[in-house]
Amino acid sequence: MSFRLRAVSLLMLVALVATAATAWLTWRQATGQVEKSVTAGQQEVARITGALREYGYVHGTWDGLSPTVSGLAKDTGQRIRVATESDVLLADSDALAGREPRKVSRQPPVLVDSRPDIRLPEGLEPRTALKRTVGLIGEYRSTVHYAACLTRAGARVSVHPDGSGLPQINSDHSSSPCVKSREMTDPESDRVHEAVSECEFETPLNACLQRVFKKQIVSAAPPRLEVRLGVLDESPPTLAAAPAVGVAAGVALAVILGALLLSRAVLRPIHALTLAARRLGEGELSRRVPASGKDEIAELGRAFNRMAISIQDGEQRQRRLTGDIAHELRTPLANLRGYLEALQDGFVEPTSELFDSLHEEVMLQQRIVDDLQDLALAEAGALTYHRADIDLRELLETCRVALRTQAESAGVVLVVEATHPVHVHADADRLRQVVGNLVGNALRATAPGGTVTLALVPQGELVIVEVRDTGKGIPADDLPHLFDRFWRADASRGRATGGSGLGLSIARQIVTDHRGSIDVRSTVGAGTSFTIVLAVAGTANGLQTAPAAAS
Repeated sequence: MSFRLRAVSLLMLVALVATAATAWLTWRQATGQVEKSVTAGQQEVARITGALREYGYVHGTWDGLSPTVSGLAKDTGQRIRVATESDVLLADSDALAGREPRKVSRQPPVLVDSRPDIRLPEGLEPRTALKRTVGLIGEYRSTVHYAACLTRAGARVSVHPDGSGLPQINSDHSSSPCVKSREMTDPESDRVHEAVSECEFETPLNACLQRVFKKQIVSAAPPRLEVRLGVLDESPPTLAAAPAVGVAAGVALAVILGALLLSRAVLRPIHALTLAARRLGEGELSRRVPASGKDEIAELGRAFNRMAISIQDGEQRQRRLTGDIAHELRTPLANLRGYLEALQDGFVEPTSELFDSLHEEVMLQQRIVDDLQDLALAEAGALTYHRADIDLRELLETCRVALRTQAESAGVVLVVEATHPVHVHADADRLRQVVGNLVGNALRATAPGGTVTLALVPQGELVIVEVRDTGKGIPADDLPHLFDRFWRADASRGRATGGSGLGLSIARQIVTDHRGSIDVRSTVGAGTSFTIVLAVAGTANGLQTAPAAAS
């Protein structure tokens, strides 16, 4: 299993256990306490509102309500503030208890309506139901006025509902001046009849009559109350802390153990990588780290080793390059120095042949320096290209004409095989440099009477340029090194065998910058074939831009 999967699995396990334990404990405590709190709160609210509704139903007024509010506050422990809907304060348990009233809770008030619901017998005719409702309105008005009068007179009032839901008054105050009257004035009676008659065609009838009844007794019944319970910013019940702390401590311990295991698995190879990187930076290029396993840490170790090998190889290539440059320049410079000193001392006659030879040596050094500069620019991506759509058939023909004299001097036939023009988007001068280098090498490798062929082969969106010769060929062991800098099959590096060993390296870099490829096939005694593959102009591949500079 990879390190990532192991780390993720462990963390997920810890998170899952912690979440499950915390959720279970929280749910268990919160559910129990919330249920108790909600149940108790609902019971208290129901008790308070029921007592207030009962008071209004019995007494027909809110006068004398304060003792009831004070008793409810004492029994329930709630702060109770009672006011009408028009915010007329009737009673406040804080003020009744002799202390400064606190700010009430932001919870919405509870409405208390003491008006009764009437009950009409089933199956009444609509007109009979209307008439019965008018009578109940008058009866309730009379009863509520009578109950309010008895309350204000200090009488003890009790009621019991009759079959219609209206209160029936009982009182022990026989000497009270209060009188129960059933009569309504004519205007009141007319208004009531008119209001009730609107329900004659309403469906359902009883609901309409119930609504009209409550509306018509508003002026006589006690006004609706707004009851506010509790205090502003009152602290809610808190959960028990000990079990939660115990679970949290267990989770923390599990996380610490998991972190220790992870650190042991990760920090040891990381420490080895850090030490190796420090030594590598100090110049110890042979430093490597042990890399076993299949996880990401092991892959990081292998990547570090590959990087170290690459740096070491680069250092070795740099040293070889320095040695190759010194080797290439030592012999011709020694020749130049020897001849110049001989001329200076008068041991050699200054003939035209000698000056031609010295000039040739200088030109050879100039060519090596120019090739080194081109190769450095190409490998750095700074070689300048002037791109345009060019005809490869015309380019090959130009190369043939330019090298015809050299081919004739070597006794080699130079031919072009191209039946159709093929256009590519490229730098014509740089491609001629590549083809010219390949043809020059082929002419030097081909004996008199041989042939060097420049072939153009279209293949769909690609085009192949081949430079074939019938020369001596290249051994298979030498092919992998053919494009290396300063490498030549002729170990003696004699002047007769040609260049500095940089031409093929430059050619490969130029072709690569043109998004192409170059390859070689060779058979000893039969000849060599270089193959360049480029994209045809106008195709998706041909429109790509090389990373080298363009102007």
